[in-house]
Amino acid sequence: AVRRPGMGGIFQVGKSNAKKINKEDVSVSFKDVAGCQEAKKEIMEFVDFLQDSTRFTKLGAKIPKGALLCGPPGTGKTLLAKAVAGEASVPFFSISGSDFIEMFVGVGPSRVRDLFKEARNNAPCIVFIDEIDAVGRKRGRGGFSGGNDERENTLNQLLVEMDGFTPSSGVVVLAGTNRADILDEALTRPGRFDRQITVDKPDLAGRKEIFLVHLQGITLEGTPEDVAGRLAGLTPGFAGADIANICNEAAIVAARRKADAVSLDDFEKATDRIVGGLESNKIMSDEERSIVAHHEAGHAVAGWFLEHADPLL
Repeated sequence: AVRRPGMGGIFQVGKSNAKKINKEDVSVSFKDVAGCQEAKKEIMEFVDFLQDSTRFTKLGAKIPKGALLCGPPGTGKTLLAKAVAGEASVPFFSISGSDFIEMFVGVGPSRVRDLFKEARNNAPCIVFIDEIDAVGRKRGRGGFSGGNDERENTLNQLLVEMDGFTPSSGVVVLAGTNRADILDEALTRPGRFDRQITVDKPDLAGRKEIFLVHLQGITLEGTPEDVAGRLAGLTPGFAGADIANICNEAAIVAARRKADAVSLDDFEKATDRIVGGLESNKIMSDEERSIVAHHEAGHAVAGWFLEHADPLL
């Protein structure tokens, strides 16, 4: 028989492309997760479920099958899921919701089946599906959904797999989304994703905690406590990923000026650069200034005379 080159890959299309991290390779723990104490407290329960499930089942309790981590981008949803696997010392499977969707019919459901088969073989373990809204959004009510058929079939298979868990299977499904409002109700009902955990942007104390985590390994002019406290006040509305970016940018700014340590001024320049971009050297001409002045004066005059507009003066 003649074997044609390249034909072997066709049979791999339906295989799950989830990234598996073995329990000995999961290096993240709860001490690495800062700024989301309430979410951390809620998700710690899953560590108990994975480590000692019999303590719950012997009292007749059903172990939750999964939790939905909701929150803006960059707030640490993936990090939190990894920390659960690290604390419980179990394997961690990570996949994006968009990885299930393919141009070929039947590939999505096949990948879902393969992922959960692999998870059961490695139980106890955690399956983390990031951006689950790519596959789990509300299904259309009409019968002519066209291109969405494949996505709906994939979602149906995901629901079937989650229903197929027994409480003692040892597989916990965590999913991340920043659009919980568009998810299908069949996915978010108790019995599938039993918990919804909000991972929000950190407050002042939370930002300080996150800065202290990311300042480790950076040579500072001041003490980490002082620097973190000062920077936490300068960064309202920043997520954990933004804070990590500031720390990295500040080190780059200090290295560029050939300094021996990163100063507070470097951090402030890094914050300005991330918020407003690079400083522009372009100077407006007198004619451009005149045009802008007339334009803004028009806003002020219109605001003063129009009945329902807020006057500026």
